[in-house]
Amino acid sequence: MTRPTIRDVAIEANVSISTVNRVLAGAKSVKDETILKVREAASRIGYYGMGTINAQIASRRLKLRLGFVLHQPNRTFYQLLGAALAAAAKAVQDYDVEADIVFAQDLSPQFIAERVLALGETCQAVGVVSAVHPVVTQAVTSLEQKGVPVFALISQLSATGQVSYVGHDSWKVGRTSAWAFHNICKQPGKIGILVGNHRYRCQEMNESGFRSYFREYAPAFQLLEPITTFETSAIAEEMTEKLIRDTPDLIGLFISGGGISGAMNAIRNCNQSGKLVTVGYELMDNTRAALLDGTVSLIISHPLQRLAQEAVTGMIRAANGPNKTARQTVILPFEIYTRENI
Repeated sequence: MTRPTIRDVAIEANVSISTVNRVLAGAKSVKDETILKVREAASRIGYYGMGTINAQIASRRLKLRLGFVLHQPNRTFYQLLGAALAAAAKAVQDYDVEADIVFAQDLSPQFIAERVLALGETCQAVGVVSAVHPVVTQAVTSLEQKGVPVFALISQLSATGQVSYVGHDSWKVGRTSAWAFHNICKQPGKIGILVGNHRYRCQEMNESGFRSYFREYAPAFQLLEPITTFETSAIAEEMTEKLIRDTPDLIGLFISGGGISGAMNAIRNCNQSGKLVTVGYELMDNTRAALLDGTVSLIISHPLQRLAQEAVTGMIRAANGPNKTARQTVILPFEIYTRENI
């Protein structure tokens, strides 16, 4: 059998030979639907030039570059989030999307602001995980005034919705965590609270919702003052060991911020696995193992694939929309894990 020719493709697609030639040459005058029609016909008859046709289709897609500033590269959660964002960008069919992902080792507001502004020079939209700080707010405002939409991921940057956001309702997360302690603990007692940094609105709202539940439903529990870990595992381990040592009647630990791996190490080192009721965030290999051995009682987690898809979709919509300053807020349902459902 002879190989299918351009004439065969034209007959199969019910178009002229010159139209097929224009498709192969990448002529801008050919309509998108005509190109797809020719591709389908060529595929059906096994035309050898499919690579050329597909390349022409790909070249016609609008190219977009989306920037993301995430936290330290050594933190598993942000590696998983980065991978999910890259996959979501690659999966977009209507656009040729490139994800430029920056992992910030330095979490100072000045460094985060610098990274956001730098990405804004080359990207059509920027997503960022950041604490609330005037320096960061100014960087966000500066980009949006230039027509570059900014999306807060995981933690809101504005209480009034002035910056687009994709993530949890942190108030509900805090109250759900409190409900878990109320129903798992055998009797009321002291509960320690770890936060990474209160400038992260998600952590501030976690704690606020957490305390509001106990005020309403379980006032007999004693909630200790929060301990700051500065989003660092080593500090979280040190502070947790000190808390356990100084509070012999401690019955629970709420890990509201960064450093959960350090807190879990401390619980194991102090032989408190299965004795303390512990609630933390994000299902990863280490927290999965902690659920199984009793170091952690319950994990609340982001649906990472959906978070990434919503972020990429929203950023594309904002970058291409007539009103680039229009705000978008996507509140994601959270996942709950215990040792019995992982």
